Amino acid sequence: MNRRLAPALVKGTMLASAALLGMKAYAAGKAAASDLATVSRLDLPRYMGTWYEIARYPNRFERKCAGFTTATYTALPDGRVKVENRCRLEDGGTNVAEAIARRVGPAGSPRLKVRFAPALLSFIPAVWADYWVIDIDRDYQLAAVSEPGRDYLWILARTPTVEKAALDALLARLSGQGFDPRRLLYTRQE
Repeated sequence: MNRRLAPALVKGTMLASAALLGMKAYAAGKAAASDLATVSRLDLPRYMGTWYEIARYPNRFERKCAGFTTATYTALPDGRVKVENRCRLEDGGTNVAEAIARRVGPAGSPRLKVRFAPALLSFIPAVWADYWVIDIDRDYQLAAVSEPGRDYLWILARTPTVEKAALDALLARLSGQGFDPRRLLYTRQE
C-alpha cells in the first residue's frame, strides 16, 4: 500500500466509523424518545381550566418568568383548545402567551399539538409542538406534560402548592420514564 495513502485511508475509515456511530446513537436516542408513555386516556373536558405550574425543565420561552405561572385551557366549539400561559416578570409585569391546541389521534388521546405561531402559519407542521400528558391523577389535580424527546417537562396542579407525598410519588414515576428531577426548576407561586 502507498505510504502516503495509508494515513488518509485510516483517517477516512475513522471518520466514517465515527459518523456511523453518531447515526446509531442518534437513532437510539430517537427510539428511546419514542417510548415515552402517556396516560392511557385524557378526558379533555375535565382537563380544561386553570393549572398552576409547580415545576418545569428550563426552557427559552419562560426565561423571563419570575413565577406565578399558570396555564388556562378553554374548549372551543370546533374541538380545539385555547391555551393561555401567563407568568409574572421580574419587573412586576405580566407576560401572556396565547396558543391553540388540537388533539392528535382518537377521542381520549392524551397527545396534543400546540401552536403559538400566528394562525396564518398553521399549515406549517414545524409550528406545531407536541404536548403529551404523561401523568395525571384520578381527580385531575396533578399532571405532568412533556414531549417525545423529553427535552421539556412541566408539572402542573390545580392549586399553587402540592402535598409533598403526591409530588414525591409523581417525581418517582417521572424518574421511571427517564426524566431527571434534579433538572426541575420549581416555580414561585406564593
